[in-house]
Amino acid sequence: MTDELPTEKYEVVVVGGGPAGQTAAMYSTRLGHRTALVDRGGGRAAMMQEVHNLIGVREETSGNEYLGVGKEQLEEYGCDLHRDMLTSCDRSEGGSLELQGNSAVYRTEYVVLATGFNDIRPDPPLPRTGRGLHYCLHCDAHMFVDQSVYVMGHAESAAHVAGIMLNFTDEVDLLTRGDDPEWSDETARMLEDHPIDVIHEDVTGVQNGEDGWLQALEFEDGSVREYKGGFAMYGAEYNNGLARELGCDINDDGTVDVSDHGETSTERVYAVGDLTPGHNQVPIALAEGAKAGIDIHFALRDFPREPDAIAEAGPVRSEEVPGIPDELLEQAVDFHTYGE
Repeated sequence: MTDELPTEKYEVVVVGGGPAGQTAAMYSTRLGHRTALVDRGGGRAAMMQEVHNLIGVREETSGNEYLGVGKEQLEEYGCDLHRDMLTSCDRSEGGSLELQGNSAVYRTEYVVLATGFNDIRPDPPLPRTGRGLHYCLHCDAHMFVDQSVYVMGHAESAAHVAGIMLNFTDEVDLLTRGDDPEWSDETARMLEDHPIDVIHEDVTGVQNGEDGWLQALEFEDGSVREYKGGFAMYGAEYNNGLARELGCDINDDGTVDVSDHGETSTERVYAVGDLTPGHNQVPIALAEGAKAGIDIHFALRDFPREPDAIAEAGPVRSEEVPGIPDELLEQAVDFHTYGE
């Protein structure tokens, strides 16, 4: 690690500022541990035009607005926020974890990786993302009830999603955009047995309304088909570089292998949210972040002290408690909202 950058010391460092990372940092901070959230910016949640499927949050709330409130809350509780790109990681001789950033070195006892993934976009990426091009079926299928919809792709996942969309509308096209289908014979029979039009011609143009929403797609054979929107199904690229460098087990699809509370195969390293297997949904990310934060608290908390430590050092003295660091204690007292 370079000596030129300042070293920031924490008990917990969360990498990634999406819903899972923010929640892990929230729990870790409120449970009394010096915590930092290191975020490079961007991410799938930040791109959301509207937040769906999250009780208590209205659909007109954008991803940026939602995450912005989360960061304000974290600062109010005493979590340090760092806008930084982490480039490498290692263990120090003392066993702590060191994360190398462009602005600082972060030394910590525990790491939570919440670096997510990037959707592979069609080339070119048309129509406009969020105004006719979507990636999350469970988030956005409700938007297209009784509307004309496309699914873009040529693999099993695209055919599968086209079939699922028949639960919401009777107008579903599967656009391979000139690529040879890669689905199985069984899937081909499924498509033949359902009212799904498979269009092999590539898209050559987009027609949008005055509000920017998709109205129709133009194809290389000269045809024009009207759509309200649709889904691109080209897979995902998982941001698992730090997990690999830390020695975490990686699944065949690129996700990080974790146990029930987000523990990876590497000691004191957790992974949560879209970086892990399962449904890529904000409520699920929140739950995973909370579980990781609580689990780390169980490992870090000072009290009750173990019997062996009591036998060695004697009973806990009143001046040793509470176990929360002074700066977080003061922050918590200032934050209290109940009456005097």
